[in-house]
Amino acid sequence: MNYNLSPFTKWTGGKRQLLPQLRSYMPDTFNQYFEPFVGGGALFFDLAPKQAVINDFNAELINCYCQIKENPKTLIELLSFHKVHNSKDYYLDIRSSDRDGRIEKMSDVERAARILYMLRVNFNGLYRVNAKNQFNVPYGRYKNPKIVDEELILKISQYLNENDIKILQGDFEVAVADAKEGDFVYFDPPYIPLSETSSFTSYTHEGFSYEDQVRLRDTFQSLTDRGVKAMLSNSSSPLVEELYQDFNLHYVEATRTNGAKRSSRGKISEIIVTNYDD
Repeated sequence: MNYNLSPFTKWTGGKRQLLPQLRSYMPDTFNQYFEPFVGGGALFFDLAPKQAVINDFNAELINCYCQIKENPKTLIELLSFHKVHNSKDYYLDIRSSDRDGRIEKMSDVERAARILYMLRVNFNGLYRVNAKNQFNVPYGRYKNPKIVDEELILKISQYLNENDIKILQGDFEVAVADAKEGDFVYFDPPYIPLSETSSFTSYTHEGFSYEDQVRLRDTFQSLTDRGVKAMLSNSSSPLVEELYQDFNLHYVEATRTNGAKRSSRGKISEIIVTNYDD
């Protein structure tokens, strides 16, 4: 069945721009699909595999996937309420619920609606939290943001329920523990920064360190040894080239659209790593 899906939210580092290149470097056939850093799920939704394991370290994001699967109609109702009341003051009030304790009293579906609403109307659709794990992105300047996409939410819910899709929240290494020969894993981790002023902590509150990048490379090698096909995206930094020198490196041009400064947007070079021949 052709579900014709797309991501339900903006997400930093989303892969919509790179889909043609990613598809071209994928293996022609595979069994189960794994995506341990699913984020907005651009490739996952484009493929719509019948059997998959998706994972992310971000608990708020994974809760959104779960609520779309389990409570799509309630989620749509709550997003519709946010749409009716949307304003800068309303946004700032909703945002402050992780500062005044209100978030602790929210149900899972209310939390999902909160984060999906904020990502639709805030600056550049960024997910960013401070050291206390409090959301701190300012209100955006959209004239008519699409806060409720009822058709898409219902289509994704149908897809997640009609297929064998396991949704996990946790570490990438655990997420691929069951991958077997003939399966395919796509890694889209927080990128190694190209400049020294960037940090490894932009994606997850807990941070993604250089040690995590090395552990990811070791996991990539372990999957290779097990006969699992693996593909990984990262920045075209010397560190990536060094870490993945034993694998196939493909250089692609990507358009970055959601940098905070104009200088951090535009065309950039990225690397796609594969552990199999084209």
